[in-house]
Amino acid sequence: MALILNIDTATAIGSVALAKDGVVLQTLVNDKERDHAASLTLFIQEIFNTQKITPDDLDAIAVSGGPGSYTGLRVGVATAKGLCYAWNKPLIGISTLQMMAQGLRDELQDKGALYCPLLDARRQEVYTAIYDAALTPLLEPQALILTPDVFNEWLGRGKVYFFGDGSMKWQQMLEQHSQAVFVPYHISAVHMIPLSALAFEKKSFEDTAYFSPFYLKPFYTPAKEGNDKKS
Repeated sequence: MALILNIDTATAIGSVALAKDGVVLQTLVNDKERDHAASLTLFIQEIFNTQKITPDDLDAIAVSGGPGSYTGLRVGVATAKGLCYAWNKPLIGISTLQMMAQGLRDELQDKGALYCPLLDARRQEVYTAIYDAALTPLLEPQALILTPDVFNEWLGRGKVYFFGDGSMKWQQMLEQHSQAVFVPYHISAVHMIPLSALAFEKKSFEDTAYFSPFYLKPFYTPAKEGNDKKS
């Protein structure tokens, strides 16, 4: 298989994980919100020093490509692309929602349930998808406005795990439901490892020049008082 550097900065928690043959060797985590640009390259250098490797030893670099924080995604993707250019390594892009489902599925080992990661997209909106235990997307990644009955179809099929930093918003809307299970979840680049290893095996690489984050919706900033222009 391969030695792969995995990078995730899609949310407030950023992390870097080095894996060989699908097994984690070392992970470093930054939980200081919006500080990924300062910590990311330092983490990579620390991992190289600790593991006594050089860029030549790497086989690929994987990055969580979104959805998630606009700023966080730009930092992670730009760093991964820059390193791939400089070190002549293939780039692997991983869905942030799928890596979340991978992480919780591996933790819970509930093969009869569905997995619904939710990332906060401000106001009453979330980025979400629904996966079965084989990580097949039953509901494709999308930006979704929350309502009390928005997931009724899926709850009618059986147990659904809801998790991620957007799950609390919907839990507050939902009346208690026997098939809705809300569980704590801590995002980590470690959860990318099975996905990036499989992508490497299949040679499923991104075009480094044209790869961009999967934002799901356009970026905008609220207009300042007296100025109604969007950017």
